[in-house]
Amino acid sequence: MIEQGQRIPKGTLSELGPDGMINHDTEELFAGKKTVVFALPGAYTPTCSAAHLPGFVVFADQLKAKGVDQIICLSVNDAFVMKAWGEAHNAEEILMLGDGDASFTKALGLEKETGSFGGTRSKRYAMIVDDGVVTLLNVEAEGQFEVSKAEAILTALES
Repeated sequence: MIEQGQRIPKGTLSELGPDGMINHDTEELFAGKKTVVFALPGAYTPTCSAAHLPGFVVFADQLKAKGVDQIICLSVNDAFVMKAWGEAHNAEEILMLGDGDASFTKALGLEKETGSFGGTRSKRYAMIVDDGVVTLLNVEAEGQFEVSKAEAILTALES
């Protein structure tokens, strides 16, 4: 599993933009920026839809006021699902990125097998990445939702 102090691995994440598919190279995506990434097992799932994404929507302005350049929601879903889910939650301030084949999630070492739920998915986590280097990594224990909340990341940025 990736650790604090390590560089984000090379990979490609997808976004459905107004003019079609955008493939983001992770080296370019994180270069020169302070980024909050929060990842979750799946779009439209209960905790993800009721609390995780909405929390970052609510606190986006406060996170950016603390020097965050971009907020990324990452899931092992396709870009079409991520766009629709973001629109359903008014997530205009958040980059809704898909890791459709889980290759980036696997490169991070943050994948989990969910069997019939959807195969390989992401663990629930949040991290702060500064110019491509992980400066904070909060991975949730299975079935928990505490350390990856927007409030926890905001508190970490304040200290």
